[in-house]
Amino acid sequence: MPSVFLDTNILLRHLLGDHPEQSPRATTYLQRVENGEILAHVADTVVFECVFTLERYYKQPRDRIRDAILPLLELRGIILPGKQRYRRVFDIYIDHNLSFADAYHATLAAHLKLDEIISFDRGLDRIPGVKRREP
Repeated sequence: MPSVFLDTNILLRHLLGDHPEQSPRATTYLQRVENGEILAHVADTVVFECVFTLERYYKQPRDRIRDAILPLLELRGIILPGKQRYRRVFDIYIDHNLSFADAYHATLAAHLKLDEIISFDRGLDRIPGVKRREP
């Protein structure tokens, strides 16, 4: 079974269906990933780019972004270390109206069993259980 790296634009073309040639090709390729024919490695930066692009350029609401991206990340052929944490990241992103990066950082800190996040960003104070401290 081939193993590849999947770039952001493949996910976006599939999700948006906005390109007459590329979107169907991206969808077909992702179906092969879903069927287990291909192992597709995805980096955290790909997820971040997708969220950023959908939110900023396509003005998609946060819950719609979550509902579009999570099923793709959960495809059996998607290899993304820590992909099980993204459900929590999206919960924080939506429920506490934080940036996706801050939601990711809070989730990762909890996963690493770190007691504090050193930051000037007071938005982190909205997350129950997160202790933010300024340097």
